[in-house]
Amino acid sequence: MSAPTQTQPRPDGSHRRTLRTATIVSTLGGLLFGYDTGVINGALPYMQEDLGLTPLTEGLVTSSLLVGAAFGALFGGRLADRNGRRRMILALAAVFLVGTLACTFAPNTVVMILARFVLGLAVGGASVTVPVYLAEVSPSARRGRIVTRNELMIVTGQLLAFIFNAYLGNSFGESGGIWRWMLVVATLPAIALWIGMYFMPETPRWLASVGSFGEALKVLQQIRSRSEARAEFEDVKAMAVEDAKAQMGSWADLRAPWLRHLFVVGIGLAVIQQITGVNSIMYYGTQILAESGFGREAALTANIANGVISVLATFVGIWLLGKAGRRRMLVTGQCGTTAALLLIGLFSLILPEGTGRGFVILALTVTFLAFQQGAISPVTWLMLSEIFPLKIRGLGMGASAFVLWMVNFLVGFGFPLLLAAIGLSSTFFVFAVLGVGAILFAVRYVPETKDKSLEDLEHHFKQLAAA
Repeated sequence: MSAPTQTQPRPDGSHRRTLRTATIVSTLGGLLFGYDTGVINGALPYMQEDLGLTPLTEGLVTSSLLVGAAFGALFGGRLADRNGRRRMILALAAVFLVGTLACTFAPNTVVMILARFVLGLAVGGASVTVPVYLAEVSPSARRGRIVTRNELMIVTGQLLAFIFNAYLGNSFGESGGIWRWMLVVATLPAIALWIGMYFMPETPRWLASVGSFGEALKVLQQIRSRSEARAEFEDVKAMAVEDAKAQMGSWADLRAPWLRHLFVVGIGLAVIQQITGVNSIMYYGTQILAESGFGREAALTANIANGVISVLATFVGIWLLGKAGRRRMLVTGQCGTTAALLLIGLFSLILPEGTGRGFVILALTVTFLAFQQGAISPVTWLMLSEIFPLKIRGLGMGASAFVLWMVNFLVGFGFPLLLAAIGLSSTFFVFAVLGVGAILFAVRYVPETKDKSLEDLEHHFKQLAAA
C-alpha cells in the first residue's frame, strides 16, 4: 500500500511545488469532511419522505455521523501516532468511499444510521489527521496559512454540497430517491484522495519520532530549500530525541502539570467552537430558512448563501492569521457569533412569519457564519494542531476532537428536538447564552501561538509550567 519515499533532494524551487501538492491532496480529506457533513442539510427533507423520518429519527440520522466522528477522532489520532499520518489518511480515504456507498444504497432508517456512523469514523479521523499532517510538513512562518487551508476545503465541501443539493432538488425534486444522488457525489474526492496520498511523503516529524532520521531529512529536502532543510532537521531531531528520553505519549503523561494544562485548553477550544451552534445552521439551515418563511425549494437555493459566505470568510480568516494573533481572532469571532445568535432569536420572535422574516434570518445566519468561519473555526483547528508536543500530538488532538464531535452530536441531535419543543427563537437564545461562556473561556485560558515553531512552542509551554 505504501509508495516508497523519494530519496534524492530536489533542486531548489521544486520544494515549493511539492509542498503545495501535498497540501492540496491531503486537504481533499477536509473537502470530504465538509461535503459529508453539509449534504445532509438538503438531503434530509427528501429522506423524511422516503424513509418516513420523525424528529427523533431525523436527529439520529444527522447525529450518527457525529458519534462516529467522535470515535474516529479519538482513535484516529492514536493510530496516526503509531502508523504515520500518511498511512492513516490512505486508510481514511477507503472508509470515506465505503461509508458513502453504504449511505447511498441504504434501504431503511436503521441501515442509514449505521452507514452514517461508519462515514463519521472517516470524518473524525480526517478532522485530526489532516491538520496534523499539514502542521508537520509546514514551515513555521507559513504554518497558519497552510493548516487553515484545510478549513477552506471543509467549507468548500459544504458549499459544493449546498450547490448540488439545490440543483438536484430544484431540477429533480419530484423524483423518488433524489437524496441518494446528493450523497453519492462524495465518492469522487474519496477516490482522488486515496490515489493522491499514495504518492505523498510522510511527515518529517513523525519519521523523526520513530527514529527514522535519514528519511526525515530526505522528506525535508523535498519540501524545503537545502539550507532550510538542514537547519530544521537539527531542531526536529533534537526535539524527537528529547521526547523519546521523556518516554511521553500516553494518558499517564497528563500527570505532568504543563501537559495537563495544555490538554484542558485543547478540550476547551473544542467545546467553545461547537457551542456557538454553528452546525445547527450547517446541518439544518434549509429547515431554519423554511421555518422562517421560505418554501422548501427556495430554502435550498437561499442556503447556498450560507456556503458562499463560509468560503469567503475562510479566505479572509487565512489572510488575518498572517496579520493578527490567534487569541484575538478567537475572542472577536466569539463576540460576533454570540451577537448574531441573539439577534436571530430576537427577530424570529418579533417579526411576522413570511419571506421578509426569512431574508432577515438569512442575513443574520450569513453574519454568524462570517464570524464563525472567518475566525473561530480556522483558529480552533490551527491551535489544536499547534499546542500539543510531538509525542502526544495525536493523543491530544484526538481527545480534543472527540469532545468537539460529541458536543457537535449534542447540537445535531438536540436541535430538531429543541426546535419542536421551544421554537426557533428560544433555541437560538440558548446558544447565545452558551456563547457568553465561550467568550469568558477564550479570554481567560487560551494562549497565543502565532509566529512560533512547533519546537519553540513546546519549550515555551514547559517554561511557563516551571515558572
